[in-house]
Amino acid sequence: MPYESADLKDTQFVNLSSCPESVRENAKQSTELEDSLSCTELVCENAKLEDSSSCTERVRGNAELRIEKDSSCVCGNVKQSTELEMMNLHEDTRIEDLVKRDVSSIVHKITGILRSECDVIAMEEQLESAGFEYNEEVVEKVLKRCFKVPHLALRFFDWLKTREGFSHTTETYNTMIYMAADCKEFRLVDELVEEMERSSCQKNLKTWSILLSHYGNGKLIGKALSMFEQLKKLGYEPDLRAYTIMLSSLCNAGKADIALEYFNEMIHKGLMLDAAMSGQLLKCLANSGNIAAVHKVGDDMIRVCSIPENRVYSLMLKSFCIAGRITEALELIRDLKSKNKNLDSEIFTTLVKGLCKAERINDALEIVEILKKRNGADEKVYAALISAYLRRNEISKALNLFQSMKDSGSLLNISTYTNLMQHLFRVKEFQEALNLYNEMTEMGVKLDAVAATAVVAGYIIQNRISEMWEVFENMKDKGIVFTRKSHLIFVKELTKVSGTTDIFKVLNEMKASKMFIGNDIYQYVISYLERKGDMKNINRIKLLQGGCEVHNQENETRDVSSQREQNLDLNSENLEQVSSAHDMPEAISKSSIECDVHEVCQILISSRDWYLIQEQLEKCNIQFTPEIVMEVLRNFRLQGRLALQFFSWVEKQSSYRHTTESYNTAIKIAGQGKDFTQMRNLFSDMRRNGCLVTAHTWTIMIMQYGRTGLTDIAVHTFKEMKDSGCKPTESTYKALITSLCQKKGRRIDEAVKIFQEMIQVGHSPDKELIEDYLGCLCELGKLRDARSCTESLLKLGFSTPLAYSLYIRSLCRAWRLEEALALINEVDDEQHVLSQYVYGSLVHGLLQKGQLEEALGRIESMKQAGIHPTVHVYTSLIGYFFKVKQAGKALETFKEMKDSGCQPTIVTYSALIRGYMNVGKVSEARDVFHQMKKNGPYPDFKAYSMFISCLCRIGYSEEALQLISEMLDVGIVPSTVNYRTVFYGLNREGKQDLAKTVLHIKLDVKRRRKFLT
Repeated sequence: MPYESADLKDTQFVNLSSCPESVRENAKQSTELEDSLSCTELVCENAKLEDSSSCTERVRGNAELRIEKDSSCVCGNVKQSTELEMMNLHEDTRIEDLVKRDVSSIVHKITGILRSECDVIAMEEQLESAGFEYNEEVVEKVLKRCFKVPHLALRFFDWLKTREGFSHTTETYNTMIYMAADCKEFRLVDELVEEMERSSCQKNLKTWSILLSHYGNGKLIGKALSMFEQLKKLGYEPDLRAYTIMLSSLCNAGKADIALEYFNEMIHKGLMLDAAMSGQLLKCLANSGNIAAVHKVGDDMIRVCSIPENRVYSLMLKSFCIAGRITEALELIRDLKSKNKNLDSEIFTTLVKGLCKAERINDALEIVEILKKRNGADEKVYAALISAYLRRNEISKALNLFQSMKDSGSLLNISTYTNLMQHLFRVKEFQEALNLYNEMTEMGVKLDAVAATAVVAGYIIQNRISEMWEVFENMKDKGIVFTRKSHLIFVKELTKVSGTTDIFKVLNEMKASKMFIGNDIYQYVISYLERKGDMKNINRIKLLQGGCEVHNQENETRDVSSQREQNLDLNSENLEQVSSAHDMPEAISKSSIECDVHEVCQILISSRDWYLIQEQLEKCNIQFTPEIVMEVLRNFRLQGRLALQFFSWVEKQSSYRHTTESYNTAIKIAGQGKDFTQMRNLFSDMRRNGCLVTAHTWTIMIMQYGRTGLTDIAVHTFKEMKDSGCKPTESTYKALITSLCQKKGRRIDEAVKIFQEMIQVGHSPDKELIEDYLGCLCELGKLRDARSCTESLLKLGFSTPLAYSLYIRSLCRAWRLEEALALINEVDDEQHVLSQYVYGSLVHGLLQKGQLEEALGRIESMKQAGIHPTVHVYTSLIGYFFKVKQAGKALETFKEMKDSGCQPTIVTYSALIRGYMNVGKVSEARDVFHQMKKNGPYPDFKAYSMFISCLCRIGYSEEALQLISEMLDVGIVPSTVNYRTVFYGLNREGKQDLAKTVLHIKLDVKRRRKFLT
């Protein structure tokens, strides 16, 4: 892959309680939040079509700017007034004087304490003894200066709660919530919001905006939609920014149908999107296959949003090309030409990029020839062609085209040079790559960091390390600023040529530049050193993560400017001296946690005798933390017995105490292994040990009971939860209702009652839950309840087409085609839109009933309306043709599907496998299954189960037995039905000994998953 110019994100908010305190950045270089905390990122225009990636950036703002109180938030028409609370003021201090006072020096001192490294005195003690006065302004500025080190911000935020006379305000909560949201710490966001409510801090518009953006960015679309409706209920009229946040979130999550509804609502209200956001919507719609919607949105962009026609057509074309829908892209070009629209060079450049991306280079070359006859092809077109050749590793063709560009006098940009150099370096054509570099500098092409990185990396690839350092220093002298991504590339290339000394030198360069190294780089180096067995240098790297200075191997020296660090050398004599500081839980970094987890996992798999394992655990020198324990539990989730034995052992260690999260993980493992006695024991232990039992804990237990069909116990647990005073969350309701609707343990009347309760308490069901619930109602003929559910969705803010489409799809899946068609006719006003929504389900329903002609007629009518068949439609046709023994037609349909740009899903491949097996083509079915494992999408539980059933049915049970083992290897737990199918199949084939093997495998899996045996 070409080296990208974008920096990697410096820090991650992995786990606030366990992040390292040591931060290697100067406080003055800290990044703060932007002027408007509620400002939400909008997706930028794609810089390169071939990357097919959206550019989304969070605006960090100037480090010294405050969040303005009057910044526009979710709703523009609501006035807000914000009081500035001043805490800990002397009685005779006037507010006016304090407001004018410059607090920057106090903020700087507090930030210095928070960011101090390797200090013996705890941060909280230093703050206490410093005697500073804390008010909203000071606290807010300190929090913002800690934006890149959120774990320190949280410690400071929590410490302030203990300060007598100080109370957090709406603004300080907003800042902390924003930081947690920015790092996708969902649970912390919820805790802060709950805490804010308990503290009687009123949410303002800024708070709502942050939460809306947070849920959207986290793809928690159900919560985001619910939040949006709450805003309306509170009397706020969402403005352009609110709709833009929702639209961006829906597009990022691939929810094209809902995004289209919001867009239509915006148009109806006269809210106009800009070109960038409109382009994102177009790409989402094109990816979903809703071609008619792409054209409709394009028309609205021109008619309502007043975006220039050529700009709109270019965005539409780009959306088709990114989605790989070249047929639609060419149709758009033909349509524009027939309307005598002026097609500028940007249109053709976009088309060439799309053709190159689809590997249709010959077609792209034809377009280039047309451009040459007109105004000539620009450098962007040639750059796209060169990139396409390089992706196919046709370097000679790329170089020939590059030479023809130079001969024709075309301007050559630096990205083309860089792209060529990278590939030449990679194929060991060092001198030719160097010639390009020299040619580029002679022509006066200004070197950038990406090109410079490629050249330096090229020297490393050739193992010309001394020359590499000369080039590196020369480029720095010329003003090239190497990014963190550049240094990561250097480290990766150095590991390939065994450059341990130079790796440490690169790390020293990063430290000298005050550049954040990060756990990803540390872990990469540690993995490399582990492969070499270089324990000494592994310990050195771990010390770096603990906050100590990097030293060169040949001459270890200490950076005297770092006054806060301890005077320690990184040699073997001092390793023991610093180990205690390194082992402090608050200083454990992500990579050191991973190393400890790896060591524990190796111990756990070293023997089947728990007593021997226990002895090794006692001997290992690991400071156990909840983070380490939870990672170990997750790694052994399919071996519940071993995981829970470890959980029980670690609880007895004097320096360790389980947390709510670790108990939740253990409870889930026990439940998944159907070890419900142990699950309840863990729950009782959790309460007895004073751990907080959260709604998530109850939800886990309800889900585990429900998924095994023990719905009576699940309902009882739900009532027990409410009796304890714990409020069920949206996830709790979803887990219970889904369980009540499944065939095993189905209790539909209880499901109806709980669904209505969910709506009444203000929770909004997501699409998955609605489909499960409506599907069950339609299957059982409870159409009155299904209609009631649909009407309640309308009250929750679902549009008429969306709500009714979910109902109609459920009717089709339940073979109630007549009721579905009648319902479409009933919704007269929305009939056309509704037909588009349920098109695939109707075709599927018709084919299930054997009505091929009617299904094909509906497909043709939708084509005439500009709506092309979706993957759902093609899959239904493939399944039908195989069912009626027309394998040739099925394969023709599959080919047509791929040619049209529709990517097959697991369901499509499963239909192919099932069809091949039904017509006796076992080898072809095997080939499809192996291709799935090789190229994706990887088979899931349903795909494995289907193939196992098919194999056993035709006498290939021994092969099915191999699939059982394969499922376990990839982390998929076979069901009782899977075992039974293979067992009966082997017995039918007279292979009783192998049949006994199935029972042994099943019992072994059961034994390994249960704590009590």
